[in-house]
Amino acid sequence: MSLNNSSNVFLDSAPGNTSRFQVHVINESHESSVAVNDNADPPHYEETSFGDEGQNRFRISFRPGNQDRYDNFLQTGETAKTDASFHAYDSHTNTYYLQTFGHNTMDAVPKIEYYRNTGSVSGPKVNRPSLLEIHEQLAKNVSVAPGSADVVANGDGMPGDEQAENKEEDQAGAVKFGWVKGVLVRCMLNIWGVMLFIRLSWIVGEAGIGLGVIIILLSTMVTSITGLSTSAIATNGFVRGGGAYYLISRSLGPEFGGSIGLIFAFANAVAVAMYVVGFAETVVDLLKESNSMMVDPTNDIRIIGSITVVILLGISVAGMEWEAKAQVILLIILLIAIVNFFIGTVIPSNNDKKSRGFFNYQASIFAENFGPSFTKGEGFFSVFAIFFPAATGILAGANISGDLEDPQDAIPRGTMLAIFITTVAYIGVAICVGACVVRDATGSMNDTVISGMNCNGSAACGLGYDFSRCRHEPCQYGLMNNFQVMSMVSGFGPLITAGIFSATLSSALASLVSAPKVFQALCKDNIYKALQFFAKGYGKNNEPLRGYFLTFVIAMAFILIAELNTIAPIISNFFLASYALINFSCFHASYAKSPGWRPAYGIYNMWVSLFGAILCCAVMFVINWWAAVITYVIEFFLYIYVTYKKPDVNWGSSTQALSYVSALDNALELTTVEDHVKNFRPQCIVLTGGPMTRPALLDITHAFTKNSGLCICCEVFVGPRKLCVKEMNSGMAKKQAWLIKNKIKAFYAAVAADCFRDGVRSLLQASGLGRMKPNTLVIGYKKNWRKAPLTEIENYVGIIHDAFDFEIGVVIVRISQGFDISQVLQVQDELEKLEQERLALEATIKDNECEEESGGLRGLFKKAGKLNITKPTPKKDSSINTIQSMHVGEINQKLVEASTQFKKKQGKGTIDVWWLFDDGGLTLLIPYILTLRKKWRDCKLRIYVGGKINRIEEEKITMASLLSKFRIKFADIHVIGDINIKPNKESWKFFEEMIEPYRLHESCKDLTTAEKLKRETPWKITDAELEAVKEKSYRQVRLNELLQEHSRAANLIVLSLPVARKGSISDWLYMAWLEILTKNLPPVLLVRGNHKNVLTFYS
Repeated sequence: MSLNNSSNVFLDSAPGNTSRFQVHVINESHESSVAVNDNADPPHYEETSFGDEGQNRFRISFRPGNQDRYDNFLQTGETAKTDASFHAYDSHTNTYYLQTFGHNTMDAVPKIEYYRNTGSVSGPKVNRPSLLEIHEQLAKNVSVAPGSADVVANGDGMPGDEQAENKEEDQAGAVKFGWVKGVLVRCMLNIWGVMLFIRLSWIVGEAGIGLGVIIILLSTMVTSITGLSTSAIATNGFVRGGGAYYLISRSLGPEFGGSIGLIFAFANAVAVAMYVVGFAETVVDLLKESNSMMVDPTNDIRIIGSITVVILLGISVAGMEWEAKAQVILLIILLIAIVNFFIGTVIPSNNDKKSRGFFNYQASIFAENFGPSFTKGEGFFSVFAIFFPAATGILAGANISGDLEDPQDAIPRGTMLAIFITTVAYIGVAICVGACVVRDATGSMNDTVISGMNCNGSAACGLGYDFSRCRHEPCQYGLMNNFQVMSMVSGFGPLITAGIFSATLSSALASLVSAPKVFQALCKDNIYKALQFFAKGYGKNNEPLRGYFLTFVIAMAFILIAELNTIAPIISNFFLASYALINFSCFHASYAKSPGWRPAYGIYNMWVSLFGAILCCAVMFVINWWAAVITYVIEFFLYIYVTYKKPDVNWGSSTQALSYVSALDNALELTTVEDHVKNFRPQCIVLTGGPMTRPALLDITHAFTKNSGLCICCEVFVGPRKLCVKEMNSGMAKKQAWLIKNKIKAFYAAVAADCFRDGVRSLLQASGLGRMKPNTLVIGYKKNWRKAPLTEIENYVGIIHDAFDFEIGVVIVRISQGFDISQVLQVQDELEKLEQERLALEATIKDNECEEESGGLRGLFKKAGKLNITKPTPKKDSSINTIQSMHVGEINQKLVEASTQFKKKQGKGTIDVWWLFDDGGLTLLIPYILTLRKKWRDCKLRIYVGGKINRIEEEKITMASLLSKFRIKFADIHVIGDINIKPNKESWKFFEEMIEPYRLHESCKDLTTAEKLKRETPWKITDAELEAVKEKSYRQVRLNELLQEHSRAANLIVLSLPVARKGSISDWLYMAWLEILTKNLPPVLLVRGNHKNVLTFYS
């Protein structure tokens, strides 16, 4: 359609396509003369209707003063141009008034093409202009070609459209069915099975008319609820091929869909054998009556069944159109057979039929047959179990959803109408046969009533026949004994036989079509990779020929086995399991409250669907409890398998929606509960940059947050905002995917900021949700601090101060080789690109050689011309190998090994905890959590604390008592009494030499010079500052000596982080402290909690 609100015209660009919508168009004018006239009149609002009016021609409505212009436009023979043919800024010609709204802007008007999936068979997908394209300034050197603005605005001509359009053209010749032929006919044929003709009379005899109708209605209730759920799911978006599998998988996800899809396809394949054997048994019975047996009954069934399956396969392979025609013919035969039965009930009965229990409609027979009369071993549920499979088959139309013109309309309408019609037919046949035929009859015309005989309320006796001997000996006729009652009652018996043939063959044909279609859809989704071979389709209808032959093989196998009485209950339960999951899918999608759940079919209720799912599960056990158990075991096994394989699909299932709702509810519920020290866990912000660039930092943090705390990998993009935001947005999904791929339970977050400290400050304040907010900042040690610019040092120390200001603990991790492996990754990426180029080059050269061998030099030059390849190209191969060998030599192997050191299992050793200052217990809690992990389980805790030399034993006992109250196991406790003594001269000299470049030395200069230096270099370490904190400096140097002495062989050292008082300790001095404290040691964690208790000994 083309809507022109600037010209007061609404054109229907698809005349053959009517619509239900009414559109009110506000008319505007672009001519000043008309505008002046309009000022005197109120605005005109004209209504345009999309209907059959005007023989589907264009309907144009005009405002006063504009009709002459359009009359002239149409009379001159000018045709309406498409939007793309207008100049972007053409506002002076008559054609301007037929342009779409939005012709002079990059902004796109709403179109369905924007919302299609790539490669959609219903039409091409078009990409709307991105927000960046609309929001950013338009480049000055962009030249606008005539019509280009409209093309972009309307989404035309986007890259990739041609391919989608070609795909659409390929599908144009496919045969599609409407709701009658595609759904109604199939469902009716599948529901009306053999049960209608040979078992319904027996059910009425056993349960009576009353309970018989209840059994039918109870079965219908199950199928109707399932039909409503199917209709709701089918109208919640475009439905592709796959039937029940597609509906369940797109609602509940691949785990449920993949498990039920496989057994549903198998059930349909075996059902082909069941229906064919039913047909073959009827034929063999006819052969027995005419003494025309071929071999013996069992082998005759196999022979006839095999021939029948081959014929049905031929019809299916010939195409859906032929199969549909066959279904229509079979339905006509079936309807004639049913009508033939109803006609027979009003034809006066003869003596032969009366002797077999048929007396036409009699009130006495109706009254006698109304109540139940169960024989030995039968009851309500056993009779229900026998009848229920006759009510199934409601998914026959949905199973070919890919071959329907409009599945969203056809599936609800056809399925529900089929359920209604077949239910009425079942109830009608049950009541009629119950009102015409007695339960027991001898078949002897001599069993008439003797005068003066007491009938004892017997309906047959009242009608002149004595069937009383049937109480003592078995009889062959009547509802309870004769399965051919409908043939006897009907006007023409052979038509009932034809109806049986029609019912069995139509059901077999429907199953033979359904199984490959469902199986093909399952294979296309690649959930079971081994079955990908069967995903290929052939012809304009994408027929699953491979699936047809697989179904044929399965059906033939079960026909030859001929043990269908054993397999039949399992197959019925397979179908019921599918119904249960469809109902549960509808309930689950409604319960998840996803905004995407908007079914057009509104006649459903989530609780009714849940009731239907429970009812289906109950019916499974009623039919056969061991078959139900087998069904659940198989489904559970397939569910576990698919869950383990984790197929790479994302269908927006209700499982995802419910996970989000549950997470949101839990997060909100957490906010109502105050934090308790017993539930404290480290929730960390890790400044990794890209998570793959500092894997060791992430690994050690993940070691004490996995499955217990929050972990957020953070990156700060510093630089021009436009470039930073673009780079940040483009990498978000990739970096989160890297975390998932490497099985790291962490989130990725990034911010763009003017400086690194501002970005970290934003992350510290805004990260997290409710109670799930970070309480610990984890950063890597800045190894290159001596060569780093001043701003980097200020930012690094500043974020530590910021964390303490926000009452967030800090963990600084140092390893000998450092964390950043971005250069290694860059070299690896280059090597991968070169390797891909080499492989592509080798393949091209190989193709050229093959072309030369097959087509001569002419073919070679033709190929080379297309690929723009010259003969000397093979030399590039040797250069690639040279470059590769050079780069491999440049990779720092030690850095690569260091980056994976925390992924490896730590051998037997120790984690040395130097708990020098009480920070609330975080310094002790982190190493304790590490010892609970599999990789650190063999490491023992050794605790080091400071104390007085003359009280070492007492303080050791005190600390042991405290740790035992905290229930923290430890291997040993060491009380260090000589922490405060001066370090040796060599160590102190090293420290002085390290800070020398950053000292001001103002005491050696005159006052004026000193003041000037302070103003010019305020960051330098003053002599006064160094003297004021000399004892603290001694302590850091001395601690390193003690660490070298006691913990050099430890697997990990956890050490209290010294705190630099703001305004008192310069940044360079603080970095010198951290350097000297952790120099030449195993991996070190410098930890400082927020001085709030994270440990408690109270229960």
